[in-house]
Amino acid sequence: MGRVTWSAVVLAGGRGSRLGGVDKASVVVGGRTLLDHVLDAVALARRTVVVGPRKDDVPGVTWAREDPPGGGPVAGLAAGLAHVGTDLVVVLAVDQPGITRSTVDRLLAAVGQTGAVLVDDEGRSQWLIGAWRTDALRAALPDDPRDASMRSVLGPLDPVPVTARPGEARDVDTPRDLTP
Repeated sequence: MGRVTWSAVVLAGGRGSRLGGVDKASVVVGGRTLLDHVLDAVALARRTVVVGPRKDDVPGVTWAREDPPGGGPVAGLAAGLAHVGTDLVVVLAVDQPGITRSTVDRLLAAVGQTGAVLVDDEGRSQWLIGAWRTDALRAALPDDPRDASMRSVLGPLDPVPVTARPGEARDVDTPRDLTP
C-alpha cells in the first residue's frame, strides 16, 4: 500500500468456547499459529496492537486487554484503538488463517469515507476483516462496548465491500474448521 501509514488491531481475546476453550491465537494451522498467520498479514503496519492474553514469545507488538476480559469484540476494538495513532487501522480477528498481505492491501486501497470490509462468497460482511478510518471507528464506538455486536457498531458506517478471494473469509471456530 505504498507510503500510506496504518496500524493494525488484532482481536485475540475470545473465549474459544466452540473449540473447547483453547486459546485461538495458539492454535496451529498449516504449521503456524493463527496469531502468526495474522501478524504476517499486517507486518507492514506502523504499529500492531494485539488485544488478548499477553504472549512473551511474540515480540514487536503492543498488547492490550478488553475491559472486561471476554467482553466481546467491540470491547476489544475499543481497547486496541486506544493505542492507535494513525488515520487508518486494519481490524482483524485472530482466527482468520486465509488473510494475507494482499487482503490487507486490497482493504486499505478500498477505504472510502469510513472503511472497507471483506464480503464472503455468500455476500455476508465479515466485520472482523476490515480497514477503517480511525476517527470513524472511534466515533461509532458505544459508551459501553461490552457485548455489543460488531455488525451493530460497524454496519451503520456503510463501508465499501471488498469481495473475498477463495479462502480469505475462512475462520476457525470449531475443531472441524481446522481441516482444510
